[in-house]
Amino acid sequence: MTDRMKILLAYDGSTCADAAIDDLVCAGLPKEAECEVIAVIENWLPPPSSLEIVAHIDRDQEYLALAASAAQRVRDLQPDWTVKAKVSAGSPASTIIEEADHWRPDLVVVGAHGRSALGRAFFGSVSQKVLHEANCSVRIAREPATDSNRPVRLLIGFDGSAGAKEVVRTITARHWPRGCEARVVYAAWPSLDSVMQPLIGKIADWIAEEELRNKKNVDGVVGDLGAAGIPATSVIKAEEPKRLLLSEAESWQADCIFVGARGLGTLARLRLGSVSSAVAARAHCSVEVVHAPKLR
Repeated sequence: MTDRMKILLAYDGSTCADAAIDDLVCAGLPKEAECEVIAVIENWLPPPSSLEIVAHIDRDQEYLALAASAAQRVRDLQPDWTVKAKVSAGSPASTIIEEADHWRPDLVVVGAHGRSALGRAFFGSVSQKVLHEANCSVRIAREPATDSNRPVRLLIGFDGSAGAKEVVRTITARHWPRGCEARVVYAAWPSLDSVMQPLIGKIADWIAEEELRNKKNVDGVVGDLGAAGIPATSVIKAEEPKRLLLSEAESWQADCIFVGARGLGTLARLRLGSVSSAVAARAHCSVEVVHAPKLR
């Protein structure tokens, strides 16, 4: 692996893309890092005719200026970073994913929504596609709704899985501003329907054992965060995970929700759906979905 963290920032000139740049200072990122700002020229149509070439050249220059301007904003916020700008053409989400596969960043940062209604209407949310298909951690940034002078608040979804433990490792390895605090949220398993219990009694027993173990693990996570200089509290409730994470983030006014890319396994995903997708789509704040690092 490289010594410096690599960050791929997607930029399209939208308000959400600007918020993604501002959000970098709240992400606990290192003083020194490599950042590539990519602006994608949306290309849903066949190649242009000769009469359209001049217009496309103008558009290329526009997007290059857009990426260069965004790269300079990143340098202003993070003067010790190495920042470069890049322009590509194609479907925004697919192009971002292809660049991530090629450059292999540690983190991809995208705004929650882009500026193109056409792209959203026909190809769905760019941020959701990147979240599902990128092979690294993804941060979906939103403009903070609270006072920027207030200490950063991190909400951590924890379920005892390997993915959740990777979230904790990621957070404790970063460089957070003074006063940063965290809240660990564990959603206890809901009770199984009494009609189904005779059929899946052994599974119910296993779930109960896992629940007890994970509740004990929450105290360990709070201790690990405290040892890393991040004061932490915990919330344990018998509620659907995505609903609990969203409600706690809003009531506590969290700046970012951290969740693992993988949960407790197939059973959990079948019963509860994709927690990371739901949280990323509905949260009022930034959301970072953490993947385990891979060898380069």
